[in-house]
Amino acid sequence: MHPFRSHTCADLNKSNVGETVRLSGWVHRVRDHGGVLFIDLRDHYGMTQVLADPDSPVFSQVEKVRSEWCIRIDGAVKARDESLINPRLPTGEIEVYIRDIEVLGAAQELPLMVFGDQEYPEETRLRYRYLDLRREAMQQKMMLRSDVVASIRRRMWDQGFREFQTPIITASSPEGARDFLVPSRLHPGKFYALPQAPQQFKQLLMVSGFDKYFQIAPCFRDEDPRADRSPTDFYQLDMEMSFVTQADVFDTVQPVLEGVFEEFGGGHKVDKHWPQIRFADAMKWYGTDKPDLRNPIKMQDVSDHFRGSGFAIFAKLLEQDRTEIRAIPAPGGGSRKFCDRMNSYAQKEGLPGMGYIFWRDGENGMEAAGPLAKNIGPERTEAIRSQLGLGKGDAAFFLGGKPSAFEAVAGRARNVIGEELNLTEQNRFAFCWVVDFPLYEKDDETGAIDFSHNPFSMPQGGIEALDGDPLEVLGYQYDCSCNGYEILSGAIRNHRPEIMFKAFSLAGYSEDDVRARFGGMVSAFQYGAPPHGGCAAGIDRIVMLLADESNIREVILFPMNQRAEDLMMGAPSEPTNEQLRDLSLRVIDQE
Repeated sequence: MHPFRSHTCADLNKSNVGETVRLSGWVHRVRDHGGVLFIDLRDHYGMTQVLADPDSPVFSQVEKVRSEWCIRIDGAVKARDESLINPRLPTGEIEVYIRDIEVLGAAQELPLMVFGDQEYPEETRLRYRYLDLRREAMQQKMMLRSDVVASIRRRMWDQGFREFQTPIITASSPEGARDFLVPSRLHPGKFYALPQAPQQFKQLLMVSGFDKYFQIAPCFRDEDPRADRSPTDFYQLDMEMSFVTQADVFDTVQPVLEGVFEEFGGGHKVDKHWPQIRFADAMKWYGTDKPDLRNPIKMQDVSDHFRGSGFAIFAKLLEQDRTEIRAIPAPGGGSRKFCDRMNSYAQKEGLPGMGYIFWRDGENGMEAAGPLAKNIGPERTEAIRSQLGLGKGDAAFFLGGKPSAFEAVAGRARNVIGEELNLTEQNRFAFCWVVDFPLYEKDDETGAIDFSHNPFSMPQGGIEALDGDPLEVLGYQYDCSCNGYEILSGAIRNHRPEIMFKAFSLAGYSEDDVRARFGGMVSAFQYGAPPHGGCAAGIDRIVMLLADESNIREVILFPMNQRAEDLMMGAPSEPTNEQLRDLSLRVIDQE
């Protein structure tokens, strides 16, 4: 017999009755029923009930066993009484009478319990992640992640892609986040960088004549943590293709993602139609470039109804340049209690509040109520109601000013309204493409122009588009959003050196800067570069959605905490003096 097991803890059933078997696993739970000791023995595959009565030759040893001890048992398989069958377990028809036991690994007092559904602070769970991962829910999520990656790989191979691995140690590159730098021992004072993405390498693969590339790629970015973003590293489905348009990329990646969500979405509806929404429209309608289309609410510009109106706050705002009044329709939200609650929400978000109008029964039929309605009069109020397509029992909320100052709050308020009024459709994965991103943005404090998205994107209109206002230039850039999360980002690449030099010059980079920072790519583009494009889809975020989680750390094996610390391994840690000398470095204390 094998030294540790003849079967897993999910294998045994009624057909094994009478056999002598060997099982190994962890003690999930111990129960004492009148002198008979029952143990739920657990391994990665499942659970088997094993027991020892006083007649067992190892009863005294079994008495010492505690939760999460790792043990090996030998015993005889017996059928359970009909009344004691557990239909929830694949092994619920049998139990194993222990005849021999070996303790493979004893456990000290546990800092968190594996059995049960107790809630523990995240810091405790991350410090003892190896215990947290023993829990069934965590095992299921990590297996889901593995299955999703395997499915993606199969789907990419089926479309003619080949998987290639790109370097992990490379040069620094402006990708929109801070690099993790790696000091060089052989070249004192110089640093490598961990790649924020395989961006340059996958483009160089296209120049090298490989037509379709993909990789499940690790990426490293020194970012501030969020619930849906890891502060250090993440994995993405990275892909690139030659001789393609934006539409070709969409047609290639959509069936891959659609298929994965259908395969692992637990029966949720998966949208087949993925609308294309211009970036400017996404911000205007949804207040975000990653809209949740399960929520049908679409914001609208209602500025004309407030110009010269009796509501002085909005009327004066509209006298300023680049200001507008935006309405958030709220079907079914027509009560003062709900309106006051949403007004308080806006105040908690840092705004003075949200104006509102709601429509209710009046003496002469439907009437508009609320402070705004009184100030602007019935004619303007009716025009607003008509534009928004609202009726009795509905409401509308209003924010004003420069869109950049209120759009984010408006977008979050739209989500809250959709949830609270049960307008957001659950059990559905709703996708959209967000397209026509601006290539550049201006820093509000310095006024400097910089790339807003991906610096290697082709400007729409080619080199001539770069002659005018940089803030008007659109790129062949695109994101894919699902249920309010960005799950994919990509672009058609700028493969022409003369266009690249000019595009970078508008962001303050000289031709010498570009050659110094991207010399390999600039050189390659001078030797017959094909038009190419691609994208990257976030594996962690996709699995988070499929697992119905809102915290990305729930689907990562060994994540950092919110302060980018690995409590389990003690990272980051202080280097030794010998390590610093090898690298020609010293640490300067910062006051």
